[in-house]
Amino acid sequence: MLRDRKTSAAATAKPEETAAAILGWLANEPDLLSRFLALSGLQANMLRHAASDPGFFAGLLDFLMSHEPDLMAFCAATETKPEDVAAAWHHFSGPGLDSGVY
Repeated sequence: MLRDRKTSAAATAKPEETAAAILGWLANEPDLLSRFLALSGLQANMLRHAASDPGFFAGLLDFLMSHEPDLMAFCAATETKPEDVAAAWHHFSGPGLDSGVY
C-alpha cells in the first residue's frame, strides 16, 4: 500500500515540534495569546524563558485542548492533524487519572 507523503510527515511529527508550532501560531493570534497569558499568569516578555520549563508545553497543550474551536482553528491554519496535537498533549501531560496508568 502506498502512503501519502503529507500523512506520513504528519504522523512523524515530534511533540516538541507540534508544541512549538502552537506557540508560533498563538503569537499571531492576539486574543488567544492574551487569554493564554491571563490563564497561565505569564507576561509576554516571559514566554521565551518559560518555554525552557518542562511544564510549559504541557500547559500550552492543555490550553489548546481545552477548547475544541481553538484546536480546530490551529489545525486548519497549520495543516496539523488533531491526532498529532493529542499525541503531543499526552506526551507532555502524561497519563490522566482515567487512563489506568499510575
